[in-house]
Amino acid sequence: MGSLQQDASSYRDPAGFVYKDASGTVLRQVNQAGKNDYDLLMSSGLYKELADAGLLIPHKEITVSKSSKDAYKTLQPENIPFITYPYEWSFSQLKDAALLTLKIQEAALRHGMILKDASAYNVQFIGKQPVFIDTLSFAQYTPGEPWEGYRQFCEHFIAPLAVARYSTLESLKFLRSNLEGVSLELAASLLPKRARLNGGLLSHIFLHNASQKRYQNVASDKGVQAATKRQVSKFALDGLIGSLENTTKRLKPPHYHTEWGDYYTFTNYSEEGFTEKRTIIGKMLDSVKSQAKIAWDMGANNGEFSILAAERGLYTVAMDIDPLAVERDYRMEAKEQHQRLMLPVVQDCVNPSPDNGLLGQERQSLNKRGPADVVMALALIHHLAIGRNIPLSKIAEMFAGFGKYLIIEFVPKGDSKVDILLASRKDIFTDYNEEQMEQALSKHFKLLKKAPIKHTKRTLYLYEKTRA
Repeated sequence: MGSLQQDASSYRDPAGFVYKDASGTVLRQVNQAGKNDYDLLMSSGLYKELADAGLLIPHKEITVSKSSKDAYKTLQPENIPFITYPYEWSFSQLKDAALLTLKIQEAALRHGMILKDASAYNVQFIGKQPVFIDTLSFAQYTPGEPWEGYRQFCEHFIAPLAVARYSTLESLKFLRSNLEGVSLELAASLLPKRARLNGGLLSHIFLHNASQKRYQNVASDKGVQAATKRQVSKFALDGLIGSLENTTKRLKPPHYHTEWGDYYTFTNYSEEGFTEKRTIIGKMLDSVKSQAKIAWDMGANNGEFSILAAERGLYTVAMDIDPLAVERDYRMEAKEQHQRLMLPVVQDCVNPSPDNGLLGQERQSLNKRGPADVVMALALIHHLAIGRNIPLSKIAEMFAGFGKYLIIEFVPKGDSKVDILLASRKDIFTDYNEEQMEQALSKHFKLLKKAPIKHTKRTLYLYEKTRA
């Protein structure tokens, strides 16, 4: 590979790999092993159809001064503003990624190609729009061959969605420690008996799992070869894809209430106070937007204030610990231009996604995907300081690691939301006040603006980081 340093997540496919050049630009090398399939992708019209429809990340072929001895082509794909992983997605994000994968598979088959795999990691989101990113996942279709990605699709998509459907959205966080998805065996053991009444789940999880077990128990090599080389007609393959699509579409998120899922429905703000808060935040964003491209809204809930950053052209990652709040944010209607600038994700700022996967390098931690230009922490600090017993000094240090500018809202004692937190516990938080927060933040930030929110007891601050 010469001097090229391939991305730590791009090592499984001999057809090529992803790497960054000296300027940090993401490139994809097509190896000689992937030449024929890549040429077919481009000549068959499949690439143009998918790229024009916004389903596949577009790229341009470029000439580079350095490449490995196996290089055939070098591609420069369109930039993904912020990388996310399936264990950070809401139910509907994972579902839409599944449907995108199937739509691409259908298109590939029409053009004489097929997806080699069905990994959820082949999908990213640009705002709220899912897009397929693995240009080298396409191979020439050989009539009669089964789809090798079938089991992976079931374990990366159908199984986790089904388990969440019959339990809780929190179960999707399980994917963080199971990067290969939810195994068929585990899903079959977790799902209730009534899940078998769903014909799709019966076929793609329960019967699929039983079939896999039978093949695993075949003793002779001859028997294994017979099991793995069975012929599947094009008609049957189309039927399988259609069945997977219908099964996926029928899976709905569970109906339940979470503590923060309706946060802004039951806010203690008056209409005047809420409007005042929006106005102040808007002005603070206006004062820094010329120096910013990306914003992280920590504790964004349903994205009510994330849209203020998106309206100003900032690519805004709306993070919340509550999967129901993120689900509602993702499904919330917005103007088309804002849809591509707002990315909801499930993320706990106190326990953010860590380095993960092979050698702890395959999937990046939240911190390594930063820093952001602007961090918003609205109605959050009391949950951290009182709800989770985190010292103000540690909170300040955490925010300093996330980004350059900080817009933070202080919610004092006496506010109804703080009263709720203190209702069932002893008040040991003697240093929880504005002065102590300002002192803690001053060790990392310079205060640019302080603005009390009229008609409330709360205050908004704009800070700029002062040291690395």
